[in-house]
Amino acid sequence: MPKFFDDWRAQCDYYTDSHEEWADTVKKFVTKEIAPNIDQWEADELLPLELFKKAGDVGILGLGFPEEYGGISEGIDHFHNNVTGFELAAVGAGGLHAGLLVFTVGVGAILAIGSEALKKRVIPPVLAGEKLLSLAVTEPSGGSDVAALKTTAVKQGNKYIVNGSKTFITGGTRADFFVTAVRTGGPGPSGISLLLLEKGMKGLEHTKLQKMGWHCSDTATLYFDNVEVPEENLIGPEGGAFLGMMKNFNGERLGIANSSNAFSMVCLEEALEWAKMRETFGKPLVQHQVIRQKLAMMTQKIYSTQVWSDRCTMALQKGKAHGGEIALLKVHATQALEYCAREACQILGGASYIRGSKVERIYREVRANAIPGGSEEIMLDLAAKQFGYLG
Repeated sequence: MPKFFDDWRAQCDYYTDSHEEWADTVKKFVTKEIAPNIDQWEADELLPLELFKKAGDVGILGLGFPEEYGGISEGIDHFHNNVTGFELAAVGAGGLHAGLLVFTVGVGAILAIGSEALKKRVIPPVLAGEKLLSLAVTEPSGGSDVAALKTTAVKQGNKYIVNGSKTFITGGTRADFFVTAVRTGGPGPSGISLLLLEKGMKGLEHTKLQKMGWHCSDTATLYFDNVEVPEENLIGPEGGAFLGMMKNFNGERLGIANSSNAFSMVCLEEALEWAKMRETFGKPLVQHQVIRQKLAMMTQKIYSTQVWSDRCTMALQKGKAHGGEIALLKVHATQALEYCAREACQILGGASYIRGSKVERIYREVRANAIPGGSEEIMLDLAAKQFGYLG
């Protein structure tokens, strides 16, 4: 993990011994299981299935979820999730976060509005790393405008017939379960429901997508051609999709903000290490004023983001989260990441352009943080509305 965050935790009294112990657990897991292999997984464009099982055994997948479904909830708060994200960031690969933790929003929706039978059948094997679950919402015809989705699910007897497609689906090439947003009613959000589609259903196909970054996380376009889904796979009531998903958007966006700041810290520390070692014009880079100022500006943005992030985490923990503030935080964090990644590249120079560098990888993945969970433009407009700027 970036030393910056180790020092930060030591300064803040809301990070307790429990968080330190969890940080040590995840750090050891990353050091042993991930760091020696991440470059190969990036080249393979896939995380090995055994990694999910190992992460489940350690408790990374079950953290914060109810113990009755195989999770770990006693004594766990939202700051433990922050710690997980920061420790995973140490290898500088956003695809690790995306691939390993993509299930969280989908499982959250099932917990929020799903039947007890679905909870018991789906959640335990996912938290154990034995089954993979993806969220299928975005469509080729639109991204952040979820209320306009076009994939249909028509009720026929005791099943739904699903037609349409989804794209940019993280984990979509291998998932066993897909928490899928479909239109069961009229236009707008009230006509959208959630269905659980499963691997092997006739008419469910996919194609793999090649990406700028997040290489170790597989991404797919899904196609639904008269896929028959049993009615017991309906998650919550018809028209209840937004009830199930909106509760989890704050957590997702806060997670993106935290991981973005963690990657900013990695950029700072990689740049600082290089600036101390690299010499130009007879002295180390760090002794040039312009380089020191770049490092100071990076630090400024990291501190401001972390203070704000911890504030939003505390509010979420107390049940007082403000969606508009978290939306603004996500924009702030990803813009800070963009700055830190760019400046780190400037400091490393040509070394930042060679594959295998953490900074090179993070720079390619800036947009993968800024767009998912709501683009900057959507987040800013959402914040304006939730702050009541429209009157």
